[in-house]
Amino acid sequence: MTYVITQSCCNDASCVEVCPVDCIHPGPDEPGFGAAEMLYIHPDECIDCGACEDACPVNAIFPDYEVPDAFAPYVDINAAFFEFTGEQEEPAPLPTQGAKIPGGPLKVAVVGAGPAGWYVAQELATTRRCDVEITVIDRLATPYGLVRYGVAPDHLDTKEVATDFAKTARHRRVRTRYNVEIGRDVTHEELLGAHHAVVYTTGAGEGRSLGLPGEELPGSTSAAELVGWYNGHPDRAALTFPLAHERAVVIGNGNVALDLARLLLADEAALKASDLAPVALSALAASGIREVVVTARRGAEHAAFTSPELRALAEDPSLDVVVDEADLTALPTEADMTERSAATFAALQKADLLRELAARPRTGAAKRLVLRFGLTPTEILGAETVTGVRFDPSTSSGHRAGEEIEAGLVVRATGYRSAGVAGVPSEEGTGRFPHEAGRVRGAEGTYTAGWAKRGPSGVIGTNRACAAETVRTLLDDYAAGSLTAPAGRSLDDLLAERGVVVVDQTGWNTLDTHECESGKEIGRPRVKVTDREEQVRIAALARV
Repeated sequence: MTYVITQSCCNDASCVEVCPVDCIHPGPDEPGFGAAEMLYIHPDECIDCGACEDACPVNAIFPDYEVPDAFAPYVDINAAFFEFTGEQEEPAPLPTQGAKIPGGPLKVAVVGAGPAGWYVAQELATTRRCDVEITVIDRLATPYGLVRYGVAPDHLDTKEVATDFAKTARHRRVRTRYNVEIGRDVTHEELLGAHHAVVYTTGAGEGRSLGLPGEELPGSTSAAELVGWYNGHPDRAALTFPLAHERAVVIGNGNVALDLARLLLADEAALKASDLAPVALSALAASGIREVVVTARRGAEHAAFTSPELRALAEDPSLDVVVDEADLTALPTEADMTERSAATFAALQKADLLRELAARPRTGAAKRLVLRFGLTPTEILGAETVTGVRFDPSTSSGHRAGEEIEAGLVVRATGYRSAGVAGVPSEEGTGRFPHEAGRVRGAEGTYTAGWAKRGPSGVIGTNRACAAETVRTLLDDYAAGSLTAPAGRSLDDLLAERGVVVVDQTGWNTLDTHECESGKEIGRPRVKVTDREEQVRIAALARV
């Protein structure tokens, strides 16, 4: 028997750390890790110990005889990875932990309670180099960032990673301060004055504009707005979207685009089984959308989505997934692969799946997902509201110029940008913090990790290695005497003086319990509270 990694793998690599026989690849210290769509277990080397299943934070690992039917292809996919890549490359040497640092405690503020922030806190909480006091801060009244407000509401297994973050929040070295915004409640300078270092893990939550004519029309929106709305983000919960037209167009074809398409086409039963926000559930259940067209400027060989994300849609019996064979002529075959790596394996998996979909007969399903390639949007059409999109062909495609696709909703899923923080240098356009190994350039005692550091790339687990690099840099700077000891007023004193209502982890647990119990009453995983004031009110019941 062997264990099998399946679709919801988050590349956290906790499984790699506990495997006693090194049969899970690629690991974080191997060359192919950054390009891998997921991790894989070697079926001939696995000794059936089960340690990986216990360690997986997202329930992605099963014994081969218990793999759910929906994930059955992953039994062969795990084996195929090793058949394709052969003997695994030698891992890079692990970074040294460094010598113990006298003095302390080191006081660090982590701003942003999403995955990157928790991985930073985890690294700091478990270091043996020095004693550390960690304060995790978030401007929202709820923790977990991307997990709560970005991960698709029907990907409940992926959201289980928050269970690991909650363990870190209970660590003796960690305290939490939610509903606190840097720049509104305290300045960056005041926060740094209360700590040796500040680490910004504030993500990338703003949608990018394409600068198209008509982009301002009602019915034209960004993925950031639509995802935030259906996930119940307090800043976006009150938005509305036109859902009566039978077709929506998504510009961009990454995993977020496929998530959007899946949610827009989901039936009511699937929506109720998710943790979709209540208002979004009602709106999407009554939606008239029957077709989503996902478009990409480049050819299919450059598709940004991962094969596990597309495979989930391909195996949904309620959908026809439509791919034009004429768009696939440049896709690679195994014979084209001169390099046999995690990256080329991912490319081949994607290519084979697209060819399979193009050859598949249509089922006549009531809803369709259409994948189009080689189309560059030139204008969003409509007078008072969106009526469609005009495209020109990209240079590599054979599509006609001026093609118009009629639609009532157009979503730009072409990336995210970071918001930046007053008093901290950031890059023009992207909003990212300029850095060297996580140390923000031009800002003493200031560090960054996650999307705010490297841009919106990778999956949840990618943030773990990113955070580890930043923490190594921070600890090395502390050891070198480069960090200034706190000399300002404490964060809690500042917040109390200004009347800021702070939510801590106990308050969040009260809100979490309230949402889950509300969900149980109506047969849902949870019913999200989306109003910020109501969130704070319920969290405050923990103190009663």
